[in-house]
Amino acid sequence: MPLPTVEHETHADPTWSVIWLHGLGASGDDFVPIVPELVDPSWPGIRFVFPHAPVRPVTVNNGMPMRAWYDIKSLGIADRQDAEGIHASVADVEALIAREVERGIPASHIVLAGFSQGGAMTLAAGLRHRETLGGLLVLSAYLPLHETIEAERHGANHATPIFWGHGSVDPIVPMALGERSRQLLEALGHRIEWHSYPMGHQVNMTEIQDIRHWLTERFATV
Repeated sequence: MPLPTVEHETHADPTWSVIWLHGLGASGDDFVPIVPELVDPSWPGIRFVFPHAPVRPVTVNNGMPMRAWYDIKSLGIADRQDAEGIHASVADVEALIAREVERGIPASHIVLAGFSQGGAMTLAAGLRHRETLGGLLVLSAYLPLHETIEAERHGANHATPIFWGHGSVDPIVPMALGERSRQLLEALGHRIEWHSYPMGHQVNMTEIQDIRHWLTERFATV
C-alpha cells in the first residue's frame, strides 16, 4: 500500500504529477505552502503529491523515532549508509509512481522532487526507475549509495533532466558533498542543471523562481 500523502491539484483532471519528498524529521505537510509560490498560471493541471515518510529511529538523533526515509548512522551523512532503509524507501517511491500511473499520469509526466534526505531519495529512486520520468528535482541533497549507482541505475532515466540546487553555506549537507555527487553523475553521462545559492540548508525565493522556470520547460514537453 502506498504511503499516506497530502495532495493538491491545481486543476481538475491533472495531466502531470509532482511527487515531492520531505527531509529528515519533517512530514508531507512541509512543502505544501510552496505550491502557491511556485505554480505558474500557464502550467497544465498538476497533482502535487507530498508523502509522509515512515517513522523510524534515527541513530544520530539518539535513536529518537521520527519520519525518515532511512537511518542516518553518522554525522558524516554519506558514511555507514543504511542501504536496507534506502532500498525500502525506493520501493515506497516506486509504489507512489505506480499509483500515479494507475490514475492516468504516464511516467514521462511524473517529476520526482525532494529536499535534503528527500532529495537523496529522489536520486536513489529516480535513477533506478525502469520507465522514463519527466524530471528529477534535487534540493540540498547528495547521492546515496554512490558506490553501486553505476550498476543499479536504469537506462530509462539516463537522459532524464535533473535540476540540482544547493546552499553554498549549508551546514547539514555540505555543498562539497553535493558537488562530488553531481560530478560522479555527470561522469556517468547524466544531464544536470546545477544552481548554488548564498544560503544554508533551506530554499529561497531565487531558487523557487529557478525551479519554476525549469518545471515550465518540463511541462512544455509532449
